[in-house]
Amino acid sequence: MARKRKEFPLLEGVEIKDVAAEGNAIARVDEMVVFVPFGAPGDIADVKIDRKKRSYAEGHIERMVSPSSLRVEPRCSHFGLCGGCRWQHLPYSFQLECKQRQVSDALRRIAKVEIPDVLPIIGADPVWEYRNKMEYTFSNKSWLTYEQMRSGEEFPDRDAAGFHIPGAFDKVLDIDRCHLQDDFSNRLRKFVKNFGKSNGYPFYDLRAQNGFLRTLMVRMASTGQIMAMLAFGEDNSERIEAVMSAVKNEFPQITSLIYVVNTKLNDTFGDLPVVTYSGAPYIEEEMDGLKFRVGPKSFYQTNSKQAHRLYEVARDYARLTGDELVYDLYTGTGTIANFVARHARHVVGIEYVADAIEDARLNSRVNGIDNTEFYAGDMKDVLTSEFIDAHGRPDVMIVDPPRAGMHGDVVDVILNAKPRRIVYVSCNPATQARDLALLDVKYRVTAVQPVDMFPHTHHVENVVALELRQGL
Repeated sequence: MARKRKEFPLLEGVEIKDVAAEGNAIARVDEMVVFVPFGAPGDIADVKIDRKKRSYAEGHIERMVSPSSLRVEPRCSHFGLCGGCRWQHLPYSFQLECKQRQVSDALRRIAKVEIPDVLPIIGADPVWEYRNKMEYTFSNKSWLTYEQMRSGEEFPDRDAAGFHIPGAFDKVLDIDRCHLQDDFSNRLRKFVKNFGKSNGYPFYDLRAQNGFLRTLMVRMASTGQIMAMLAFGEDNSERIEAVMSAVKNEFPQITSLIYVVNTKLNDTFGDLPVVTYSGAPYIEEEMDGLKFRVGPKSFYQTNSKQAHRLYEVARDYARLTGDELVYDLYTGTGTIANFVARHARHVVGIEYVADAIEDARLNSRVNGIDNTEFYAGDMKDVLTSEFIDAHGRPDVMIVDPPRAGMHGDVVDVILNAKPRRIVYVSCNPATQARDLALLDVKYRVTAVQPVDMFPHTHHVENVVALELRQGL
């Protein structure tokens, strides 16, 4: 017999006080902190508690009593269901204010080191259709809204093409229009969906792990080039040919049309062969006069315009004169390494993903850059004292780690190497702050510059400049 689900209370007339982690809003009720998605500071609402822990609770707005004067009308019809843009209901100027505060709070509360005033955040322009990469999932189990479930109607057609619902891996929200990428992306997704349905091709079942149409990735470069990659869950050559031919004929502007057959239990395709159906196996991005080839497996910042601003900040903080040996840690496809190479004597890039290192070397060749070298492997295993003895002690280190920050062993090697300057680029101010506390024994923070890469989300990039303390 199934355990009866505990019924939590409805809290009436709750005032939303502020924004909090993960894009939620926050309220306080009788000494209890309550996290509420899609709330705005100043809202008065009845909040239904969904989950309760000892020190906090999570809930949702059941009824809006009095909306905040801050609120603006969300552009997207899927706001409140799709978990992607949780701040659409907040003015962009207020979003920037919150992100600025997020960076300052993290550095002061977690790092607890002396820092200068945080510079005003560099906002994005445009704030819509700014993403160069989108990934959609096809599923035979579309998410039903609360209204649909309460209606008592039957919904036999559950095929969907859209985004995963947070907390429900096997459910996908069918998207009409996403405003984060050029509308071409929506037209392509709908065409593939309708073509599959009209031909009776099964959409992927995320629980049973079977079905034909699985995922669609769309990359749109600032150069105007377009990549579309379809992933199929069945190796059915007749169906694959039909879909790819139809897409090619309907969208001749696609410059890289590719596909992969993925029968694995997850959507990753890094270990699978990718087939070029038409066009080139890559697209090209352009930045500061440099060209970067981006393949289906390549990492490239998903906001091209803001990436340029982010890398300009990093290069300025490196204060290069042309004589420096630079180490670029977590180099990815070598974007930053190649971006700064013209201003340095030599650049050494290190990255975990071997395919990314091949892209980095290729990007150097494409741009005629001959003062870079790249190495693949786990950072804590590659960046050792022996590696530094062999390749030279760096004058400047640029680090751009994943959200988890740097491994302790990597921090130790950096401290032993004692570069004159460190430029730390981070997508997670909390782990960046933790690492700054470890570096504080030998380095002082001289500048902090947040950059907004992802409008309408709580995510923020932050660049910190550090100088080796005098006498070390």
